[in-house]
This record gives sequence, structure tokens and C-alpha cells, in this order.
Amino acid sequence: MAPPLRPNAVAFISPQNHPILIRTFEKGDELKYHYVAHTSLDVIEERINGPTKSNDCYLGLLYAMDDIAAYGYITPLKMKIVLALPLTDSIVRDAEVIMTFKALHLAYYHASSNPFIRLHDTPTGVGSAKWKRFRQKIDEISRAASGGSVP
Repeated sequence: MAPPLRPNAVAFISPQNHPILIRTFEKGDELKYHYVAHTSLDVIEERINGPTKSNDCYLGLLYAMDDIAAYGYITPLKMKIVLALPLTDSIVRDAEVIMTFKALHLAYYHASSNPFIRLHDTPTGVGSAKWKRFRQKIDEISRAASGGSVP
């Protein structure tokens, strides 16, 4: 049995390639995961515009760097989600990663479909108090993935 996923960070990136939320689950490495999110954009653009275009939302392993493996997902509306996992010798099952991405996508969908909340209603956007439930849902998904299942 493979060990559960332990996400280090998750990044939500707008269709215009602006980071909406970069949520880290390890203290002290916030800047590192901003770098991971931004470098993932190049690989994502290459995959969606490359010669082997796919209609699949899951982009798979984008790249591995030092102790991080970055996985990508793009929604039908071109919202990009990047998941940073620790690089270990254990096997990462695509099915578990896909389930995690789908849960993250659904959490974003529910948060953004609220008519009383606009994505960029403050300079901090998703960092504002109005998006607290969304950030809590991201944390719940991370804990569930660490336990082996996604809600």
C-alpha cells in the first residue's frame, strides 16, 4: 500500500496567469512555493499549446525540483491548479492526485459561484476574510489527502 499524499502547497492561478491563492502547509517555505507555482506556468502552457494537445484536465507531473514534485491541473475555464508534493521514493498514484485535484476544483467552484463574493473584491483577493471558508476547505482537502482519501 502506497503512503498517503502529503501536499506541501497548492496554488490556484487565474486564466491570465495571476496567482489567486498559494496555500502552503509547511511554515517558512512560502517563497519557495511561489517559485514552484510560477515555474509551473511555463510547463502548463507548453503542455496545453504543444503538439500533443489533450482534452484531459489532469496534466500529470509537471516537473521535479530538489525535494518537490509539481503536478498540474487545468479546468475547462483555464483556471490552473498546481499541487506540490514532497519528492520521495514512494509511488504517487495518479488516481489519488486526480481525486485531490477534483476536490480542489470543486472547492474553488463553490467559492467562486457565490454571488456575494467577487474574486478580486479586495487587493488581497482570496486572502480576504470573505474567502475564509474556501481556505478552510483547502485545508480539509489537504488533511483528507494526507489520510488517504478526499471528501
